[in-house]
Amino acid sequence: MRVLIAFIFMFSTMSIYSQEKGKESQRKSLVKTAEQKAKELAKKAPITSYKIISLQRDTIVLDTTLSIKKEYDYNYLRKDIFGLMPFPNEGQTYTTLNFGLNKFTSFPEFGFKAKHFNYLEVNDIKYYSVATPLTELYFKTVMEQGQNVDALITLNTAKNFNFSIAFKGLRSLGKYINQLSSNGNFRFTTSYFTLNNRYALNFHYTGQDLLNGENGGLTMPEDFENEDPAFKNRPRLQVYLTNAKSFLKGKRFFFDHSFRINTKDASNNLFITHQFNYEHKFFEFNQVTTTSTIGTNTTPFYRFGDTSQTTNIIDQTIYDRLYNKVGLIYENKTIGKFQFFIENFNYKYFYNTEKTIATTTFPNQLKATINTVGGQYDYRKKKWNGTIVASNSISTQPTRNFDAKLTYTINPKNSISFQYQNISKLPNHNYNLNQSSYNEYNWYHNFRNEKINNLVVNANTQWLSASLQVTSLNDHLYFKDSIPNSQQQYVKPEQFNGTINYISLKLAKEIKYRKWALDNTFLYQKVAKKDTILNVPELTLRNTIYYSDYVFKRAMFLQTGIIVNYFTKYYADDYNPILGEFFVQKTKQIGEFPMLDFFVNARVKQTRIYLKAEHFNSGFSGSKYYSAPNLPYHDFMIRFGLVWNFFQ
Repeated sequence: MRVLIAFIFMFSTMSIYSQEKGKESQRKSLVKTAEQKAKELAKKAPITSYKIISLQRDTIVLDTTLSIKKEYDYNYLRKDIFGLMPFPNEGQTYTTLNFGLNKFTSFPEFGFKAKHFNYLEVNDIKYYSVATPLTELYFKTVMEQGQNVDALITLNTAKNFNFSIAFKGLRSLGKYINQLSSNGNFRFTTSYFTLNNRYALNFHYTGQDLLNGENGGLTMPEDFENEDPAFKNRPRLQVYLTNAKSFLKGKRFFFDHSFRINTKDASNNLFITHQFNYEHKFFEFNQVTTTSTIGTNTTPFYRFGDTSQTTNIIDQTIYDRLYNKVGLIYENKTIGKFQFFIENFNYKYFYNTEKTIATTTFPNQLKATINTVGGQYDYRKKKWNGTIVASNSISTQPTRNFDAKLTYTINPKNSISFQYQNISKLPNHNYNLNQSSYNEYNWYHNFRNEKINNLVVNANTQWLSASLQVTSLNDHLYFKDSIPNSQQQYVKPEQFNGTINYISLKLAKEIKYRKWALDNTFLYQKVAKKDTILNVPELTLRNTIYYSDYVFKRAMFLQTGIIVNYFTKYYADDYNPILGEFFVQKTKQIGEFPMLDFFVNARVKQTRIYLKAEHFNSGFSGSKYYSAPNLPYHDFMIRFGLVWNFFQ
């Protein structure tokens, strides 16, 4: 009997084990089948099912090709920087050669604009819709001791729900004394819509911190220009500031959503919309040693004037803004969308305490609520695409905004667009109030609104791309050095009591012959004014000659060529690290030097590989190449990296 019981027990155990093993085998088989199906789906999913969507819901398809445009976009800002002159270290600011790159808004802004080139604004954030999980990795070497990486992963958990996580990190020591860049840009996005498209939501969060060493430029530019071999080792060049730094930090919560009131999509629809934006920013100028020396003269002096604190300066400015926009949209499928909206804009720009110098007291904050009402009309049908927005303040602080855009697409290769803006803009906060440990950098003003009229006409054709801009500026605000031609900088805000007229013409044309191509971009600018306030180079050029072909039995696509950048001499604005702003100067002109880059780029499947010899002519074209009046552009260097898209 015991033998029988033992036999039954053993048989049952073996049976259960066999069943469990069978279930495990079946589970692995199901997992394997699911993975195979996912891979097959990824192979079958066309590239058009990987979409990048802007806040305005303009959609483009992911592009994994290699083109000359991808070469222009391969930089820290991840966009074409024609019209911007980079500072010598990656992750620093840029001198603006093309005034047309400036964007206008009627609401007051934080200020410290020179620190915001690397700061991602609301319209810089993209949303996604992808068939399978998508990853993009960007890598590029830097000037000295560091690297630049930008990583993105996005996936749809369902057809109507997507999220993405991305981080861009940079660290570069730089070639000159005290030029460290250490930046980070984190962003998270999510998009959702109901299957009947009744409700739609876009949300993002950003956390950004940008730290730069601030050396104030060369004390003796002649040491750089004279090409003394001793100073080819750039850290030997003396700078004004050896231990100063600036720090911009910000976080933002943003969402934009809409709800269709009628249950089913029809020829006539009614929507409620809401946009929310909360942003906190923080700017700090930090300086351990406040004195500077020049050359062999060991007598110290204060570069920025008298100070109430002789060491360990920490100037901090804090900013909070809360923006809400509520709208009601009537949509007619034939005549377009009509929207009525109300905006509520709250800001607080502040310092810890009030400050008194001699008999003058400077307040510690600017605080206000701005309410506006407005309307918007959108028309998108067939070949026409147009938007008209008008708003006006109903609060004590007056603002006005009128913005009209119209695009007519003749065919996929030819289109023409028009934009007209009429804006009454409240001054940026740091024009009206600034506190600093340096006495000359404290002020409190009540400047008038800037009035801006701006007309832009763009023509993109199969023969030529052209852009004409005409801008009129009244009551223009700017910074200037109140004691030019001095070793000291006393930079203050000013308002021009008059009109500045600006006109520009930009032309672009690519000429192709077999496997060769010549890509040309030409910018002409002219400013009519009574005084030297708005300064731009008259001509800015970029010419690229390159060769393209498949190699290794078409396994690799190769592009190689030379890029030439050039702009004419002009009185470029100088940079002030305390304010994080550029200011007008009339002492030194920069320009009239070519910058030649040789590149070899390749594409293997979805990977683009980049190799570039930057500014390779620096060793034989003279040493008068500057990014700003006393800050040189970088020397010859070889940099490489890649952009890799892979689909899971």
